[in-house]
Amino acid sequence: MIGYATIGTNDLAKATAFYEKVLAEIGGKRVFGNERMVMFGAGQGQPMLAVCTPFDGKKATVGNGMMIALNAGSEDKVKKVYAKALELGGKDEGPPGARGTGFFGGYFRDLDGNKLVAFKMG
Repeated sequence: MIGYATIGTNDLAKATAFYEKVLAEIGGKRVFGNERMVMFGAGQGQPMLAVCTPFDGKKATVGNGMMIALNAGSEDKVKKVYAKALELGGKDEGPPGARGTGFFGGYFRDLDGNKLVAFKMG
């Protein structure tokens, strides 16, 4: 259903370096890039995540209630993604742990303040 999601940034170089390392923890790698956008994916036909400067040229801002969920596939990888994000300057929004029945997630904000969760279901 989802082809890709974009996250706005005010510093494409810093955001690219952050996401290259965070997404590498779950098999993500750079698949496309130009002067205002870099896309990451984990394989042909899989959803992608992009960081970009806003098309309208205005400052990127954080969406209230907006969050991107990264399917890490295992509790160990959730912990690795979360730890890597914090190591690179991301901010804690809730450490890895069980949240209800069958959900394990670690919440963080990227360098621009966008909220993400690395998770494992089941």
